[in-house]
Order: sequence, then structure tokens, then C-alpha cells
Amino acid sequence: MEWMEIISALALLAFIIILFPAARERIKHSPQGTSSDWMGFVIPVIVIALFVTFLVMLV
Repeated sequence: MEWMEIISALALLAFIIILFPAARERIKHSPQGTSSDWMGFVIPVIVIALFVTFLVMLV
């Protein structure tokens, strides 16, 4: 491994160690989504997936 890869791996490990507890706390104290909230997320994802499928079929 080169020194740049080692430094990158150490930086990634530091980010994981620092950010994981904060992310866990945010998830624990986040508001729960309602059914309409989830539908507002699912419908655009389905539309985008269908659009990408359509574009792939055109090639």
C-alpha cells in the first residue's frame, strides 16, 4: 500500500468512528414517517426507475 492509500483508509476510519454515534442518535430521535410521507417518497422513486428503464430500452 502506498502512503496515500494508508492516509485515506485512516481518514475513512476516523469519519466512521466520529460520525457513527451521531448518526445513531439522530436516527433514534427522528420523527416517524406516516403512510403519506412514504408514498411521497415511493412514487417518485418508481417514476424515476421506470424512466431509467425506458431510456435503457431505447439504446
